[in-house]
Amino acid sequence: MKKLLYGIDFGTTNSALAIYDEETKEIQNTIIIPSLIYFYHQPNAAMGPNYVVGEDAITAYLNDNMKGRFIKSIKQVLSRSSFTETRIHNKKYNASDLVAIILKDLKDRADQLIGQDCRKAVIGRPVFFDDDDVKKDTLAQTRLNKAAEIAGFVDVRFQFEPIGAAFAYERSLLKKENVLVADLGGGTTDFTYLMLDPEKVGNKDRKNDMMASGGIYVGGDSFDSAFMWEKGTPYFGKNTQYEATPGKVLSMPKSLFANICSWEQMNFFNGLRIKKDIEDYYYFSGKDPQFKNLITLIENNLGYSVFQSIEKTKITLSKADTALFRYQKMNIKINEKIPLPDYEQIIAKDVDRIANYLDEFMVQNGIKPQDIDSLFLTGGTSMVNSIQKLFKKRFPHVSLNSGDNFKSVARGLAYSGYLFEG
Repeated sequence: MKKLLYGIDFGTTNSALAIYDEETKEIQNTIIIPSLIYFYHQPNAAMGPNYVVGEDAITAYLNDNMKGRFIKSIKQVLSRSSFTETRIHNKKYNASDLVAIILKDLKDRADQLIGQDCRKAVIGRPVFFDDDDVKKDTLAQTRLNKAAEIAGFVDVRFQFEPIGAAFAYERSLLKKENVLVADLGGGTTDFTYLMLDPEKVGNKDRKNDMMASGGIYVGGDSFDSAFMWEKGTPYFGKNTQYEATPGKVLSMPKSLFANICSWEQMNFFNGLRIKKDIEDYYYFSGKDPQFKNLITLIENNLGYSVFQSIEKTKITLSKADTALFRYQKMNIKINEKIPLPDYEQIIAKDVDRIANYLDEFMVQNGIKPQDIDSLFLTGGTSMVNSIQKLFKKRFPHVSLNSGDNFKSVARGLAYSGYLFEG
């Protein structure tokens, strides 16, 4: 039986697993899947799983006419004490249970490739799950550890995700460098400043090489939420007015639309009272067609498909000066041209939060721009034009380096087997 371990990057948007051979010291394979779960509308009578994961979740969601429970960005609930459990088909699922579904799917796929049951893994975690909050961070770590156990892992270590990315980058270096690593994912942005040396690859003690680490709870999902608020919600009635009392015209409550800007807030609409309120708003608005779109969105569980369109717009704008924000389902029609400057203005507050945190991080850790020999950016959000501009402006003397934005962390985590020593 081969001596193998898995490096697992459980991400907000995508999750990856790298298979590492501890004897040959090589990555055998890397698997990547979207961090998605779909629970079928009708329970499986054959007693099999009532859910599917990854790309299959998207297919099943569409084939099931979007009537079941579609779950994304699960990582973001790990630190939230307010999330205790959700009930699906009369079965309770807590945060660890949901995360374990993703981890086990990755494990099963990898086990099938190697032909054995691998229970050893280095699992990544952000520097901070929810900004600098120790209680939330501890809760998230505990839940993630439990999820790994449920998924079938016995021997587990945890590594900061940006350190994993750094170890992947280190193997491409020719000389020793002081490197600032920025890991920009869907939920968080993490920074690590460390000394990398190709001669130290595989060394068991790297503690002294880690000079500083920190993170902030802002990522690609924050950008998508901001975009939904500015460009999406007007199509769902944000600017609609209603007249409950003759002559008294009011604007729709903003809370209704704040709650369609992220999937985890969609449960806000599950209660009978809020559903009745929405029907009343619709009636008193004179049955406004834009507000009708909100009812269609909620009743048909269309949230994910709308955010798919937002994601496509974001990706296009990382390469082009304009993009088309287009969505057409069940009489909801969006077809709006988005210039890059408009998009950059929409996400400016979140980009500024990242920039301000980066400045604080460097000051608090005594890091000067001239101390940095190279920058390594990873994570899907690192490709956003405003993020690229941020780093080029802060560090004009240093070139931006990047690896595979979706596999680098998992590979670097797999190279962190030294964590099992001692």
